[in-house]
Amino acid sequence: MLNFGLSEEQNALVEMARRFSKERIVPVAAECDRDSKFPKEVFEAAHELGFVNTTVSADHGGPGMGELENALITEQMAYGCTGITTSMLANTLALTPIKLGGSDAQKKKYLGMLTAEPHFASYCTTEPSGGSDVAGMKTRYTQVGDDFVINGEKCWITNASFASFYVVFATSDTAKKHKGIAAFIVDRDTPGLKVGKHEDKLGQRGSDTAAVHFEDVKVPKANLLAPEGQGFKLAMETFNQTRPDIGALATGLMQRCIDECVAYAKERKAFGVPIAEHQLVQAMLAEMAIGAEATRLLYQKAAWNLDNGVRDPIVSAYAKAFGADRAMQTAVDAVQVFGGNGYVKDYPVEKLMRDAKVLQIYEGTSQIQRIVIARNMIR
Repeated sequence: MLNFGLSEEQNALVEMARRFSKERIVPVAAECDRDSKFPKEVFEAAHELGFVNTTVSADHGGPGMGELENALITEQMAYGCTGITTSMLANTLALTPIKLGGSDAQKKKYLGMLTAEPHFASYCTTEPSGGSDVAGMKTRYTQVGDDFVINGEKCWITNASFASFYVVFATSDTAKKHKGIAAFIVDRDTPGLKVGKHEDKLGQRGSDTAAVHFEDVKVPKANLLAPEGQGFKLAMETFNQTRPDIGALATGLMQRCIDECVAYAKERKAFGVPIAEHQLVQAMLAEMAIGAEATRLLYQKAAWNLDNGVRDPIVSAYAKAFGADRAMQTAVDAVQVFGGNGYVKDYPVEKLMRDAKVLQIYEGTSQIQRIVIARNMIR
């Protein structure tokens, strides 16, 4: 029997996250966007309440929540600011491969580190020569005795400036493609690791983004996360588990657009009546609502699948592709509803439109998601 309702505990969690978003994120979002800075004090408050590292088990000091609860929190946080929320979610992206493939010692050390104190972690796959083509990465590693030495560069790394450690994917031989990829946990203070400049981005400016350079970075054998040939699989399964969160981000952004537009359309008058009474405006609001609700159902189904052991990457791709595209269209329409006021920074929809764009790009572009979906259909 299907049940689309949330439990009493889940509803309480959503309400708590919604209140946190409106009280702690919304008031600082515009300033963080303008100054391109991440509010660490918000992260620390969220950490104290258990809103970050949510899927870490109680054995390692975490809240032990499921993927659905994590996504529900994400939607509410994204309502306040998708940029700030992206930085808060980056820990989940980095800790997921450790949960999936890490040794007991690695889990105890690194998951325990994240839950004990408000530390940051980063996930490093994307490179200057290619983002979606993970198998084509050029960052190299060689084995020297019992250690591994990494050379190369990763770019567009969320929280790179703050991270205490990095989950890094590298290849032993570029000719091997996915078969040569391994994964490592690299501590921030490792000699040869350098963080590049903070990127001055179009949108989601409240999240920290920078490059990470590796020059003869020596990693001990104990920090090998996935051996040669297993790294690519680990990266793909990580994305499968985190893509529902992008759908949740998109939903939160769309809901913010809807609320802002409905309030504005009731007050703004044209031709003697509030613009909310004009049918073409009503049609735009209706499309926004359809997109938000459909994405909400998709991300919740994808997260439910993960929590219940149903491995179906195509549903995560649905949530990511549909949600990102509808969020972009919803934000563009929100600016249109506001008219000239939507084009200036005095109103929030201008920021929402800039923030929405990267949802179609990171963690697999909308085009890549369609390839994933089509290949699953053909198989």
